[in-house]
Amino acid sequence: MLMPWLLSGLGLVILLLAGDALVKGAVNLSLRLGVPALIVSLTIVAFGTSAPELLISIKAVLDNAPGIAMGNVVGSNTANILLVLGIPALLATMHTSECQTRKTFNFMIAATLLFIALAYRGVFDWIAALVLLGALAYVLGDAFRDARNHRADNKEEEEPEGADPNMPKWQIGLFLVLGLVGLPLGATLLVDNATIIARAYGVSDTVIGLTLVAIGTSLPELATTVMAALRRQADVALGNVIGSNMFNLLAIIGIASLVGPIEVDPAFLRFDLWVMLGASLLLIPFVYLGKDITRIWGIVLSALYALYLVVVLTM
Repeated sequence: MLMPWLLSGLGLVILLLAGDALVKGAVNLSLRLGVPALIVSLTIVAFGTSAPELLISIKAVLDNAPGIAMGNVVGSNTANILLVLGIPALLATMHTSECQTRKTFNFMIAATLLFIALAYRGVFDWIAALVLLGALAYVLGDAFRDARNHRADNKEEEEPEGADPNMPKWQIGLFLVLGLVGLPLGATLLVDNATIIARAYGVSDTVIGLTLVAIGTSLPELATTVMAALRRQADVALGNVIGSNMFNLLAIIGIASLVGPIEVDPAFLRFDLWVMLGASLLLIPFVYLGKDITRIWGIVLSALYALYLVVVLTM
């Protein structure tokens, strides 16, 4: 039993280092391209940190375990907001009041409502996949239009903290590759070996799926957001969560539904989907009311996630 513990620790270290590398790469890429770090975090960072969810959901469909695919995405989205924003806020205040995220937040809420509406069909099939991937294409197209307009305006902006205008292109690329490769690798190591440990102690597969899989696949977002918070890159932190949640709903289930149909357990319609929507709406004070995510908010968000786990495990 020593090896799974060592490999779990190695996975955690890889996650932290990869998260730091991805933030560095994203911030410097945004500086080099002349686009806001928020846009980079909504695309490259969000896609990279959602890689574990994509791999696990596709594998779940191939293994005829659609509940894991759905639970992975819905549980991860809830964890992304309550846990991924809550824990970093305990370490350092995230000045989200300075972030311009209203439009992307509106897209995330729209994606959540679209996902819930499609879930009431009872199955995510190729039709739902086309709808979800079409919505993703629209969101990405809008992000790239914003980036193009930003460059055309050629606005003078304050250099992001942690950015190095002299960093060579190869080094930026290296940071991005290390982050994008390291995050899913670290998450896989940690989740797989934590599962071995849990089973050795008699924990059921259901409990493992509800806790280790959802939390484990959110660890890349958590690692990236912690490093972004410590580097005072609130735009990367918030953009990472919003982008990852949209990517989870639109791309992961969209792609996985093309691999095979995903049946929707009625339990999701009764509880989990609405918790995911409620957690998403908790971002309103930070997006619309100019509030920073302080340590108090960190305690509240983390406590709500702990309460959610207790309710799920006792239902």
